[in-house]
Amino acid sequence: MSERLNWAKTAPGAYKAMLSLHDYLEKQSDLEKELLDLLYLRVSQINGCAFCIDMHWKDLRSSRISEPHLYLLNAWREAPGYSPRERAALEWAEAVTKLTNQDVPDETYRVVREHFTETEVANLTLAIVAINGWNRLSISFHKQVPRHELVEPAMA
Repeated sequence: MSERLNWAKTAPGAYKAMLSLHDYLEKQSDLEKELLDLLYLRVSQINGCAFCIDMHWKDLRSSRISEPHLYLLNAWREAPGYSPRERAALEWAEAVTKLTNQDVPDETYRVVREHFTETEVANLTLAIVAINGWNRLSISFHKQVPRHELVEPAMA
């Protein structure tokens, strides 16, 4: 599968606007970088965006997050080691991404508010909206994972 188009070059103003939101979240919100990267990776897993999974897995791997914390992310509900704050953020991210029955349940909102201020919840939601947008752009236009970084399986 080859890349359909480079939307960042085709629509540079839109690309710059999306980067501005990302920069705001990284530099001006009070959310921890590891938490944002955890959300970006989880949402990318849900959406099946190989390019974004590759990017955010590497970001997390280079941070101080533990390997089990990273590897068990897709089973965070059953896995030990996730803080109540991380669990609330992941629950919120999944609900906002999936919008089951076009709704985010009141109970999910109640739990996220136990661990985050109103401003933080707004910023969490903007981060989720942003990564969903990046995922959809990458998937729609077949953004490629760099080949030189893929590990080829050993021949048996």
